Amino acid sequence: MTSYSLTPLARIDVFQIWVRIANDSEAAADKVEQAIYDACEFVAASPRSGHTRADITGRNLRFWTIPRYPNYILVYRPDTVPLAVIGVVQGKRDLGRVVPSRRH
Repeated sequence: MTSYSLTPLARIDVFQIWVRIANDSEAAADKVEQAIYDACEFVAASPRSGHTRADITGRNLRFWTIPRYPNYILVYRPDTVPLAVIGVVQGKRDLGRVVPSRRH
């Protein structure tokens, strides 16, 4: 198991995603939640896999679209140990509005 941590804001993101999906199906919410944690494991093992987004932030952040659920994007700091996941955002949201407000 590779080491990563979710910031308090990222934990809230995961919880809110789960609740939103669980309103329709708890089983589906569990699958999405597991895919998020699997993606966290992946980027922790390969932190340079994500993309930088100079159009959104100059901070040292990377973005990884969750393959099975491309509506969700991990935002993480590749230079931290353990790797810090600072957010899990829905891709339809304006990342430029979300990311600058994130603290780590």
